[in-house]
Amino acid sequence: MKTTKKSHLPYNPAVLENMPWEERPIGNKDPIWRFSGNPVIPRNSIPIANSIFNSAVVPFGEGYAGVFRVDDRSRNMRLHVGFSDDGLKWDIHETAIEFICADENIGDFIYGYDPRVVYIEDRYYITWCNYYHGATIGVAWTKDFKSFHQKENAFLPFNRNGVLFPEKINGNFAMMSRPSDNGHTPFGEIFYSESPDLAFWGKHRWIMKPESNWEHTKIGPGPIPIKTPEGWLMIYHGVLNSCNGFVYSMGAALLDLKEPWKVLQRANSYMLAPTEIYECVGDVQNVTFPCAALHEPKTGRLGIYYGGADTVVALAFGYVHEIIDFIKQNNL
Repeated sequence: MKTTKKSHLPYNPAVLENMPWEERPIGNKDPIWRFSGNPVIPRNSIPIANSIFNSAVVPFGEGYAGVFRVDDRSRNMRLHVGFSDDGLKWDIHETAIEFICADENIGDFIYGYDPRVVYIEDRYYITWCNYYHGATIGVAWTKDFKSFHQKENAFLPFNRNGVLFPEKINGNFAMMSRPSDNGHTPFGEIFYSESPDLAFWGKHRWIMKPESNWEHTKIGPGPIPIKTPEGWLMIYHGVLNSCNGFVYSMGAALLDLKEPWKVLQRANSYMLAPTEIYECVGDVQNVTFPCAALHEPKTGRLGIYYGGADTVVALAFGYVHEIIDFIKQNNL
């Protein structure tokens, strides 16, 4: 796809009227619903790709930019940048991102996957699962999605799912993560941390553990949390260990605005679970893994980008107020 030349001005977070959208199907009563054109990004969108999934999308200029997890045909895990006019048709670069980093101790890129992107103050921050003697949380920033400047890794190994809040809390950067191990972790709880400078992290606080059957093995934060009058809306993934392997579903909770490690309410049921062919069949079966969300504050519209079967990127829609109602009606 050929995209038009875009302004490199940051977006206005109060206005997002051109976000991709599809009305709720007649008769559908679920808290969120799937885009009829899924998968929005097929596994072979660029020639080198074995799969493209678990990726981050943000408004940028007059359109959208994204950082995409691309597993190539040698099965290397890399991060690629992409652009779109409408959030649906994407031009993903075939060359992986090369991070600018003066410190070879952290700049020796081995692998990277499952990125998140957030705009804070005057730039976009990228977090991802970065290899440094095991899985940890890499951090970088960009202003133009051309040059990417890598900072210190946030934590020691092993850790995954680093998700920054879209504004500072208590004057500090704030991040959620899921401490783990060096394998396909059979456990996981969500924690909160703060940093004054994105180099030194502390004030670690426990947020929550698996509770319901659909998530009883492990949980992890998903897209950048959304600020609402009711609290921070956190969309997260939960994992069931079934007789057919792990099943990744999507849930939601509300966190306190000033002390986000405090859970206000949390749904006991999932919002979306793998049922479609592109969620159930792929490199890893039975996965719906949310990584990014577009939010239009005026209407409350929400678009959630999620990985399907560790193979493709799919899109689901909903309304923030309806998801909050769902949490309250199904509160643990």
